[in-house]
Amino acid sequence: MSNLIEGIIPQQPPIEPQSDAHVLKSRLEWGEPAFTILDVRDRQVFNEGHILGAMAMPIGDLAERAVPSIDKNRDIYVYGGNDEESAQAAQVLRSAGFVHVSQLKGGLAAWKAIGGPTEGIIESRTPPGKDDYNVVDRLKNHVETQQKEV
Repeated sequence: MSNLIEGIIPQQPPIEPQSDAHVLKSRLEWGEPAFTILDVRDRQVFNEGHILGAMAMPIGDLAERAVPSIDKNRDIYVYGGNDEESAQAAQVLRSAGFVHVSQLKGGLAAWKAIGGPTEGIIESRTPPGKDDYNVVDRLKNHVETQQKEV
């Protein structure tokens, strides 16, 4: 049975040690399964706003929480308050035996710069943009954000 599925669903290439927001957004938009987004910032900061679907795992207890709850072969994108914290978190995960870990360059700011979906207390207070309810404008916006440097 798995041979049948392997012929239909192509294997994903391994994730890079560092990824930009476009890579992650593309995977989300295509509905690709089997990856996790970890936010290693403080829980209160996480509650204010984070990438839609991200899990809160503060860096202080990252390994202790990740090891029992996440498969070591799963693709993991990790981000923190800055690139240094993200790099540190990625190294903590790799040292704990996780194989496919990628640091999300630019973190939440880069994600928001390309229009990635967010959630949280502050994020829910942000009014919708002019293109949120217009498919044509959303497509134009998508093309523009794909060309942004992050």
